[in-house]
Amino acid sequence: MSAPLAFLSLLVELAFGYPDRLVRAIGHPVIWIGHLISLLDRTLNRPSASDRARRFLGCIALILLVGIPAGFSFVLESLLIALPFGMLVTAILASSLLAQRSLASHVKAVAEAIDREGLSGGRKAVSMIVGRDPEKLDEAAVCRAAIESLAENFSDGVVAPAFWLSVGGLAGGTAYKAANTADSMIGHRTPKYQAFGWAAARFDDLINLPASRLTALLVVLAALFIPGADARAAWRAVAHDAGKHRSPNAGWPEAAFAGALGLALNGPRSYGGVMVDDAYMGEGGRREATAEDIRRALKLYWVADAFLIVLCALIAFVQFGWSR
Repeated sequence: MSAPLAFLSLLVELAFGYPDRLVRAIGHPVIWIGHLISLLDRTLNRPSASDRARRFLGCIALILLVGIPAGFSFVLESLLIALPFGMLVTAILASSLLAQRSLASHVKAVAEAIDREGLSGGRKAVSMIVGRDPEKLDEAAVCRAAIESLAENFSDGVVAPAFWLSVGGLAGGTAYKAANTADSMIGHRTPKYQAFGWAAARFDDLINLPASRLTALLVVLAALFIPGADARAAWRAVAHDAGKHRSPNAGWPEAAFAGALGLALNGPRSYGGVMVDDAYMGEGGRREATAEDIRRALKLYWVADAFLIVLCALIAFVQFGWSR
């Protein structure tokens, strides 16, 4: 009954999120997974080893960091599901793997900071959600970065974990979150992680393929219901630009948002003083993005998220009917 679990988890996280008090008291699954990744990094990522050996050790690390949390989650779900209200308890636990509320809150904070403090406030707020150099961003670039983060993290932080919860239950969602966290921590093209993080980066690309495509479809559909949004332009941008992105997945939601909002997203940007010359998603006449565009993007996000919840509900209904 994985689809009902995904549906309930989305509702629980939408209603309550993951309270800050809980983070301070016991941490968060991403923090726990991060500790495991750091331990494996210190233990297995040996600078003296050859690239071939480090790539092999990176594969071993990936198996361990996905297998250990997933195995624990599988046993936990198996024990809980037999208890009264076990599905609800499991859904509460699984809701910690989703980020509907926190994502919207962080992106909204960028628009509010721009309104309140101008460019300096916007730079500070956007630095909390993107890795690019904030001091090199003008106001339009800050707004674009916030919308790009919303688009990519809608796929990685909401649609993908919901998808894998639907496929594999709590274990599937936990395995996804572990792999995605590993990619963010060690999946970098740096001397330290080029070889060791290769498996994590490639595996993350693979497991995000279905969710990134689904996210684009949800955004295109949502654009039909948002005044001023353009569903046809969103579809054209996905078809024309998504494959040009250096990531095999990020281009899909970014292109959909760009086309729907009439913006040009992605493009050249700076990380750690290094310029990344990436393709634009959507043309949008190279229109300058504003704080109001961030708010329009959030409206699009919430409608697309509603469609995701409805989709999970429909699949859960069908699955429940088959199981009877």
